[in-house]
Parts: sequence; C-alpha cells; structure tokens
Amino acid sequence: MARMRFGIFLPPLHLPTHYNPTYALQRDVEIVKLVDDIGFDEAWFGEHHSGGVEIICDPMLFIAHVATQTRSIRLGTGVVSLPYHNPLWTADRLALLDHLTRGRVMLGIGPGALATDAAMIGMQPHEQRDALEFDADVLMHLLTSDEPLTVETSRYKLVDARLQLDFYQDPHPEIAAAAVVSPSGPRLAGKHGIGLISIGATMKAGVDVLAMHWDVVEQRAREFGKRADRNRWRVVGLMHLADTKARALADVRHGIREFCDYLQHTAAAPQLQVTGNTIDEYIEWALNNGSTVIGTYAEAIEHIETVLSLSNGGFGSYLLFDHNWADFAAKKRHYEIFGDYVVPHFKHTNRRMQRSEAALRAVRDPLAQAQQDAINAFRARHNKKGESD
Repeated sequence: MARMRFGIFLPPLHLPTHYNPTYALQRDVEIVKLVDDIGFDEAWFGEHHSGGVEIICDPMLFIAHVATQTRSIRLGTGVVSLPYHNPLWTADRLALLDHLTRGRVMLGIGPGALATDAAMIGMQPHEQRDALEFDADVLMHLLTSDEPLTVETSRYKLVDARLQLDFYQDPHPEIAAAAVVSPSGPRLAGKHGIGLISIGATMKAGVDVLAMHWDVVEQRAREFGKRADRNRWRVVGLMHLADTKARALADVRHGIREFCDYLQHTAAAPQLQVTGNTIDEYIEWALNNGSTVIGTYAEAIEHIETVLSLSNGGFGSYLLFDHNWADFAAKKRHYEIFGDYVVPHFKHTNRRMQRSEAALRAVRDPLAQAQQDAINAFRARHNKKGESD
C-alpha cells in the first residue's frame, strides 16, 4: 500500500434550516481552503435537491468555484447522482472541468441518496440502482472509447455520441462508485476497475459490510478482467476532535441533535440507523456505533487502526465526514488537530524527525559536556592571551 491519503466528504449538512444559505456555502469554501492549507489530499462534494439541508445541487459547479481558491487539494463529486443526468453531458462537463482544474478533479458516481430528489423527476427507488449500472456502462464507454455510441432508455437517447475533448489527465480523471450497505457500488467498481467510496460501512450494524464491499469488488474485477486496487478504496468516518475528551464532548452538544434528527426524520436513509431522542442519547449512539470518534487525536489514530484491521488488507484513503456538530471555531480546530497529529502518523512523514530527536537525546549529555569543555577551554585561552597582552 502507498501512503494513506486523507480528505473530507462534504455533503454538506447545514442544520437547522433557519440558517443563512449564502454564508453557509461560504463556510463550506472556507473549510476546503483550510484543509488544503493543512495538507489534506482530497475533498468530495455531494449532489442533493431537496430537504433544505444539503444545499449543493451541482458538485461540479462547486468544484469549479473552489478550485480557483485552493492550491493542491484534489476535488471530487461525492457523488454525481448519475441516473438523474444524461451521461454524455456528465462526461462532457467532466472533461471541461479536468482542464479548468489542471487535473485536480475526480468523479464519484452513485444512484442518488434522497428519495425526494428522485421523486421530483418521476423516478422510483427500485429503479435507481439498475439505472446507475446501465448509465455507468455508458459513461465508461464515453470516457475510454473513441467509438460512437447509440443507446436509448426511457430517460435519454444517444445517437452516435462521443466526446469532443480529450482529458487533461491520462487517460481520464479517477472515477469512484459510492457504497453504503448495498453491493451496487462495489459491483460497479469491480466491473469497471474504478475506485470505491464506502460510507457508513464501519458502523456496528454494518461492520461485515466493510469487508464485503471489497470482496464484491475483487470478485467482479476477476469476472470482467479488471484490476481491483485497494489504493483507490476510500472509507468515510465521523469524528470530532478537541484537545481533551471533555472538550470534544462539550463541543458536539452544539449540533449533534439536529444531525441525528435529520437522519431519523427527514433524510430517507434507513441504512444509517440513528437511535435516541435526546442529546445525551445521540452522543451515546455516536460513541457506540463503531464509526465515530468524539475525543482526542489518540482515539482517532486508534479508531483508524481498527478500521484498517476490519478492511482485511487496507485501503487508500480515509475521509472525514464533514458535519456541524460543533460551532465553526471548534470545527476548524478539529481539522487542525487531525492534520497536526493523525495525518503524519499514517503518512509516516514525521518518522525521521522522531528518530533524529531520539538519537540526539541518546548522546545529549556527553555531547553537551564536550561542548561545555570546549567553551571553557576557549575562554581560558582567551583570558590567558589577554593577560599576556
């Protein structure tokens, strides 16, 4: 495995809905700029159209905006709900965005998370995953082949379709499929040899799901003659870190109630089983669901080590699910702590520093004495010369 990469998965989630949407979006941009400065590798943005909470409706448009304000962080759609779109135009916009970002864009695809989004365009939940599988075939043909494509579905028609623009990245930007608990994402990832984003798959109700995700990827990759690459597997988790455990627990009382209530009563996401009704009960659920850390950087490191073990072989990236459990200042401090202490632990970028410090400590006393002796000897010679003058 290569060095682990780190990033954020930003739906976004802004609760409660009496907030200022203009300022909320600006703070989303500020978070991306912050993690870019810290040195995070990537950021992913969702697509949602209802509910008033997850207010980025076009992640590609958001990427185009934030790309001009960041330096090196890679920017992905997390995800484009592919069945809602004509895959030709999705591929075409991706090519343009690849050039505009000079190769920093990634494309995540999924069936669509909110049933209310699909309902507004007349799509039923049972249709979405079959539509995603078909549309992914169309998309990957457009990305990888110069042969014109003609297909017709109840949602769109393509006649001798092909892209007019080559990609900036060779052969094209990284593609990843999203997965929560169903095997639809892993099936796509294996079939097409693309990446996988596992969301919520480390919760206790789904700990077996995490390993299942990659088992399905490898099985399908063998079936279609593709390569399953664990370095392109991303795992998403929930955290809030502070300088002390007590501070972290106090911080999340700001907004964890609204987050959990949204999942229980607004978002149609039965795969994310939140329990409780009070702030204390929600915090207890978070601390015991297997996917969440509310505490210190040491707990974060221990948790990621556990998730690595559950994955039965490792993964390439760990993504922090962005939320507003804490106020904005505490949220920024959370990312700073993670970047200061968790990232270098897994990237191993501070090993030589630590070894150098340990080596100096081991010889410090005799070297310090030798240095003092040299100073004393020089002072004595200086004084003696002065007396002779």
